[in-house]
Formats: sequence, C-alpha cells, structure tokens
Amino acid sequence: MISIGEYRQIVSELLDELPKEFFRELTGGVIVSPAAEIPDYALENDIYTMGQYQHVSGIRQITLFKGSFDRVYPQADADRAREILRGVLRHEFRHHLEFLGGVHNSSSLEAEDEREKQAYLAGHA
Repeated sequence: MISIGEYRQIVSELLDELPKEFFRELTGGVIVSPAAEIPDYALENDIYTMGQYQHVSGIRQITLFKGSFDRVYPQADADRAREILRGVLRHEFRHHLEFLGGVHNSSSLEAEDEREKQAYLAGHA
C-alpha cells in the first residue's frame, strides 16, 4: 500500500500533465481525502467512490479518496497507482469540463455514471 505522501505526490505529478484550461473555474481545486467513501446507493457497502466532482454554492472541486483507493487496490505499487489515478482524475475533470460546457445529454459522463449506477442496482435486485 502506498503512503498518503506518495499518493499526493503522484496526484501532483498527474495534475502537471493536464492543460491549464482544465483548471478554469475549478475554484476548490483538487483535494486528497484520507477517507474511504461509499456511495449512498451502495446496498452492501461493496463499492467505493474513488473520486468526486462537486459544484456547490459556486465552488467547484475534485476530491480523491485515498481510503477508497486503499480498499480497492491494497496491493498497488506507485506505478499501478499512477495508472489508476490518471484514469480517476481524467474522469473527474471530464465531469468538470462537461459541467462548464453545459453538457447534460445521454452521451455525457453524468449519464454514463447514472447508467452504471442503475446496472449496479439492477444486479442487486
């Protein structure tokens, strides 16, 4: 398991890979939380939220959950963590950019996430 310091360092390096335009209006920045986050719709506490994009009261931020990462990928070394976190960060930045662009249609990431949620719930019915 990588340390919180290694996790933060990897996140910092991955953020440096992204164009500055991606950070436009991301007023709350990117936060690393030590928490393990379970979505409110989880039926058996069997899924974890790795990252979350929020826009509340004019503040837009991305939160990455180190505790969730540790639960899902306890054996990940730094290279594997980098690969996984790159995907999580880009997912959350896509939410941010789609929100800024007003994209709320059936091809949006928001809609895709909702379809995955519904598939999860249907699989537990």
